[in-house]
Amino acid sequence: MTVIPFGTRLRTAMDTRGPLCVGIDPHASLLNAWGLDDDIKGLETFTRTVVEALADRVAVLKPQSAFFERFGSRGTAVLEKAVEESRAAGALVLMDAKRGDIGSTMGAYAATYLDPASPLFSDAVTVSPYLGFGSLRPALDLAKENGAGVFVLALTSNPEGAEVQRATAADGRSLAQLMLDHMAAENAGADPMGSVGAVVGATLGDAGADLAINGPLLAPGIGAQGATPADLPGVFGSAVGNVVPSVSRGVLRHGPDLTGLRDSAQRFADEVREAVSGA
Repeated sequence: MTVIPFGTRLRTAMDTRGPLCVGIDPHASLLNAWGLDDDIKGLETFTRTVVEALADRVAVLKPQSAFFERFGSRGTAVLEKAVEESRAAGALVLMDAKRGDIGSTMGAYAATYLDPASPLFSDAVTVSPYLGFGSLRPALDLAKENGAGVFVLALTSNPEGAEVQRATAADGRSLAQLMLDHMAAENAGADPMGSVGAVVGATLGDAGADLAINGPLLAPGIGAQGATPADLPGVFGSAVGNVVPSVSRGVLRHGPDLTGLRDSAQRFADEVREAVSGA
């Protein structure tokens, strides 16, 4: 059976459903805002509501693994069900796990999220490259084998990130640019785009890096963190057509009303499409 690459599937989803990723971030304050207790029942209700509202209409859903893991095995079971139901409804699932290690340990992380035999098998996963880009090879290879994707941290919006990401490599490039260049090499020749994406904060203003990696650019920071869809062309320049803006609280604060969640996600998707098409 022919495996369709993640980059191809993501391009189709963005074009048909709109260029938007919605996070599933059931942190305690958001559960409370929904009138739910910060327990496994609240987690189940929150997650089920988001999936019901959005999985059949947004391009990407991005569960933040940590908010499920904090409830132990029962929380992980809720996450497994959310992944299965979201994918069944047509959304691509990006597991926000930010894993990064070496050797067999990285291989085990890869198998957790990128092996179809795993109950947490997702369409893509976020990873950290700062043990060296080569440490990601088990995830890159398994993702390619199974038509999945990998989103690599490059230029994050947290201020602490700059001390590593903006540091200078031996050849004069920033470490972030070095990582971006590795991603571009992985995506070389892919059409319509590759399956190795970069995480680049939408709040950065001028990214100060070459983002033309021929792959998707996950852009957290839209909404509650202060960035707007209109900011995207300024940050991403000529690569803006491959941007997948990620919104969490900006959409989730409209729950638990299903219509409120759907309308908010549609507004963001429309605003992003307008901003990108006018770039």
